[in-house]
Amino acid sequence: MDRIDKYRDILYKSLSEQALLMNKPDRITSTVIVSEDRNHFMVINEGWEGKRRIHSLVFHAEIRSGKLWIHHDGIDRGITEDLVAASIPKDRIVLAFHSPEIRSQTGYAVV
Repeated sequence: MDRIDKYRDILYKSLSEQALLMNKPDRITSTVIVSEDRNHFMVINEGWEGKRRIHSLVFHAEIRSGKLWIHHDGIDRGITEDLVAASIPKDRIVLAFHSPEIRSQTGYAVV
């Protein structure tokens, strides 16, 4: 298995575990969505909270140029530490939701 496939598998497993934790039976469903080329990963919440419709993006990441770009991370405790613990190096993770100036101070990849 090459490095990128390993990243895809780690990300999918971690997001699937998070989605199970976020599910609220009979109310809100958290779903992991993976693009056909397996380069985009999203988690959405869908359902109802009382009379209020819920349909929101919780997480979006992309495999780009051999790195994992996290565009949006709305998971309560974040997911980056789980990815690092599962052997994705910090210098292969771009926190794209931060500006490049801030990224340089995070310990993760800038680009």
